[in-house]
Amino acid sequence: MANQTINGKAFEYAILLEFYERLNLITTVSITKNDFYQNAKKCFDNFPDNKKDTFRITASAAINFLIDIEPRLSNDINKDDILVLEIVGDQAGQMGDVRDVLIIRSLQKWEIGISAKNNHRAVKHSRLSQKIDFGEKWLEVPCSQNYFNEIKPIFDMLSDLRAQDKSTKWSSIGNMHQVVYIPILDAFKKELLRLDKTNPKIVAENLVQYLIGNQDFYKIIKGDKRVEIQVYNIKGTLNLPFNQIKPKANIPKLKLPSRLIEVVYKDNSTTTLLVALNEGWQISFRIHNAKSTIEPSLKFDINLVSAPHTLFTQHLFIN
Repeated sequence: MANQTINGKAFEYAILLEFYERLNLITTVSITKNDFYQNAKKCFDNFPDNKKDTFRITASAAINFLIDIEPRLSNDINKDDILVLEIVGDQAGQMGDVRDVLIIRSLQKWEIGISAKNNHRAVKHSRLSQKIDFGEKWLEVPCSQNYFNEIKPIFDMLSDLRAQDKSTKWSSIGNMHQVVYIPILDAFKKELLRLDKTNPKIVAENLVQYLIGNQDFYKIIKGDKRVEIQVYNIKGTLNLPFNQIKPKANIPKLKLPSRLIEVVYKDNSTTTLLVALNEGWQISFRIHNAKSTIEPSLKFDINLVSAPHTLFTQHLFIN
């Protein structure tokens, strides 16, 4: 398991543990000890004590804030109203649910979810290849045959190089940016704009939903001596009152875009496209080869460059 993943899993466990320790004193709390929980616990347990403390202190700061804005965390209807804490598997992310930790009150028909990130802000790592219809997969609108015709020669060339020798390195392609990256990005750019034009309103909204997930959630990003909390309240299921008890801060609903404004190359870059949408959304798509040896597919590192002012963000500093 890569370091990034181990750190992420350990942080998920620290969040679950801190929720339990804080809320168990005031309401009935239960932990679902599934395989994902055991795996996260193992990752956490393997760290030295000082690193565990850092995970826990960071998680604790975020949880103090969440308890203030989610009254249902600490308030139950009666003793049967159990707060269930659960770590979910990565396969949920494939289905568009990016939440790692779920907090559920079945009796109140209420749940919130948390996406836990350790020093890492990318929203998705998606692939492009001759076989992948990114339109269908991301936007629910299929790509045109023209797009596949445009990318075919490049992916065919990569397949041929791989077939000749599986150990061939990407570095063996001299002017790779001109021969591989730029033509693929140009075809992707053209197709994205075409899809938006032929499916007004749908593509912009679906693109953002694909990237940030199809459920409301809190994103907790652990940094060095600080933690950032972003609130993705698209459907309005977060920050709800409990009877007469109101949250200590009001979080607006997040506005999704309805149109693509432009798709341009980042200044002085041959690997990164910037996609600007209305409502203040901007997304960067950086193309790269995931492995050192050639394969007939490429990977995107996709990041949110800017979000609407309705994306509630809180920065907390930790000693």
